[in-house]
Amino acid sequence: MSIDSALQRVTAINQAVANPAALVGSSTALTGGTAAPGATDTSTSTSAASPAGTNSFAAALSSAISTTPAIATPSLQAGAVNTGTGAGSQLVAAAESQVGQAEQPPGSNESPAIAEYRSATAGAEPGAPWCAYFASWAARQAGEPIGSQGQGLGSVSAIWSWAQQAGRAVANGPGVIPKPGDLIVFGGQHVGIVKEVLPNGSIQTIEGNYNQQVSLNVRSAGEASGYVSMS
Repeated sequence: MSIDSALQRVTAINQAVANPAALVGSSTALTGGTAAPGATDTSTSTSAASPAGTNSFAAALSSAISTTPAIATPSLQAGAVNTGTGAGSQLVAAAESQVGQAEQPPGSNESPAIAEYRSATAGAEPGAPWCAYFASWAARQAGEPIGSQGQGLGSVSAIWSWAQQAGRAVANGPGVIPKPGDLIVFGGQHVGIVKEVLPNGSIQTIEGNYNQQVSLNVRSAGEASGYVSMS
């Protein structure tokens, strides 16, 4: 826009403020241009509530202001929430549903629930230690069965050997942090399931055949010899 045009526009606005009626019938007062050919002039229409020319003034002023670029306001969206629907969380849920299931009678390695855990392992032996049977059962419930054929495994050493062959074995050491649903291995003697890592670094577990039942337990990070990744 030239300086002369800008001055004409300022003058027109000042006149409009002083006398809005002066704009009636004028299509160029605030635009500094020529009305489009064939355009219909509606500037003389009034309403009972508005003095003559007020609508024209408002329309012309709106036209002048409309050239100012709008400022976009960014919208905020909540980020995606991880709902924990993977095999690890399903394994934890299956195991946690059994907390409190105990041997009947105590010391027998037997109960209706333990018989169900054995059903997830081919060749399982009644009356045998059942921590590995329980881990195999929970893994099958999560759709991530243990063993090269998904047959379940009845001993800790067999689980660890399979994990090594499958690339799932993680030896414990500095900086190793398990995930919920990983199996936690204690030498060749016992296996449980990681429920969560606590803020102090301890590991909350769910363990079959601990105190002759399925138990919630808390282990120090250094107790485990390794972990088996299940997700």
